Amino acid sequence: MTNIASQKRMAAEILKCGKSRIRITLGKDVEEALTREDVRNLIRKGSIKKVQKKGSSRAAARKTLAQKKKGRRKGMGSRKGRMRARMPRKKEWMTSVKTLRAVIKDLRDSGRIERKDYRLLYRRVKGGMFRNKKHIMLYIKEHELLKVPTKPAVRAAKKPAAPKKSGAAKGQQSPKSKAGDKKTATMKTKK
Repeated sequence: MTNIASQKRMAAEILKCGKSRIRITLGKDVEEALTREDVRNLIRKGSIKKVQKKGSSRAAARKTLAQKKKGRRKGMGSRKGRMRARMPRKKEWMTSVKTLRAVIKDLRDSGRIERKDYRLLYRRVKGGMFRNKKHIMLYIKEHELLKVPTKPAVRAAKKPAAPKKSGAAKGQQSPKSKAGDKKTATMKTKK
């Protein structure tokens, strides 16, 4: 059997992989290859090849991820770490405060509560007085802070802004532009 260790080593260096991943189909041209250029030519021909690395398949991981998206595989047996490691207290607080602030903001913008009541509720939300949306709405109804919005306020909220009509489109000039034209005309005559 012929010794092709040097060819294998050179091929591994050229293809940038380990010697174990090099596959050589034996032939006279392989035995005669002494230089790197010869080995490169054999690689181009296909006499020397690099074996593809075997990676770990992601199929199983994708399957479990799909299950987790559905809400499965999250029972007590699958959990690691404390409850607060999965959902920190601060994050929980932030989400609850954001939702409560959004509720009172909507009520204020629609004109169902007054600004002073909004400020009062805002401070109480910050103080952690309310547990959830239902609790804050119950408080508002008990203390009679909710009012029926007046019709103009509702119309103003619903009505989209009318597009502005320019004077040039009508075929008329605005009074300001006329005055400006007179000034420029007088300045021209003075010169």
